[in-house]
Amino acid sequence: MEEREQKLLKTLHYWGNTPEEEYYNQQGIRSTQSYHTSPRGLTLFTRSWLPVNTPPRGILCMVHGYGNDISWTFQGISVFLAQMGFACFALDIEGHGKSQGLKAYVPNVDLVVQDCLSYFNSVKQDPSFNGLPCFLYGESMGGAICLLIHFADPNGFDGAILVAPMCKISDKVKPRWPIPQILSLIARFFPTLPIVPTQDLLSKSIKVEEKKIIADLNPHRYRGKPRLGTVVELLRVTDYLSERLYDVSIPFIVLHGNADVVTDPSVSEALYEEARSSDKTIKIYDGMLHSLLFGETDENIEIVRNDILSWLNGRCN
Repeated sequence: MEEREQKLLKTLHYWGNTPEEEYYNQQGIRSTQSYHTSPRGLTLFTRSWLPVNTPPRGILCMVHGYGNDISWTFQGISVFLAQMGFACFALDIEGHGKSQGLKAYVPNVDLVVQDCLSYFNSVKQDPSFNGLPCFLYGESMGGAICLLIHFADPNGFDGAILVAPMCKISDKVKPRWPIPQILSLIARFFPTLPIVPTQDLLSKSIKVEEKKIIADLNPHRYRGKPRLGTVVELLRVTDYLSERLYDVSIPFIVLHGNADVVTDPSVSEALYEEARSSDKTIKIYDGMLHSLLFGETDENIEIVRNDILSWLNGRCN
């Protein structure tokens, strides 16, 4: 195993050392990279993954989770969906990946929502996508952002795929009273301080040990403690969302592992029960952790992927 670990440490991409363009060709898709300037002047890194042999059946507008980015393991689901005929677009949000901003500092999620809308609307304006259904896709914090995008633009998207959405931070990793109250007070004066005590979320998100090594090799992954201002803002947003579950009207599928200790699966169940969407689906996976689309066994990942694909197929025919 030690020899295998040493080999993994030399990996250039999460799939191995095959150059990106060659890898995409092998997968039968096309991929691009670019930068988008948001209305507030922020430079955001973006990627696309597109089917090659068939016209796209739909558009996926994708948002990653906290501390993550779109250039490492996040690409797994994007490549898969492109192979299945979907045009996928994603951006590194402020302070993440190759986008502008202090690493892992998100002082105002509402501004991030506007950044995402600006980019996704620019995608939808492409004449080659006229008439195609357009879906939101979000993982963890990205799932929460997708719901906020829906609130900001209720008729802008035809559905949402919410993977372990951060509608509430699990009590198992959230600092206990009175720490949040103390941190909120300090955050008013020192919002960028990376001092919030928390457990190692990567090890608690990923089940397969070898995949923990691969995920940790991500050159853009944030490894420091959460910043005060970011934590206070995420607590605000999750409290806000948990109070507005009834207002969700978009068609959606929510997918969550019942062993997730990062975001709370019971809140996904509450979202399914309370949302006034007439078209809503929930999948709760026994024994699965937070990283449903990378950190699980390959067999489990295939189950989750196929559930997502089946849901999309039912809304694109």
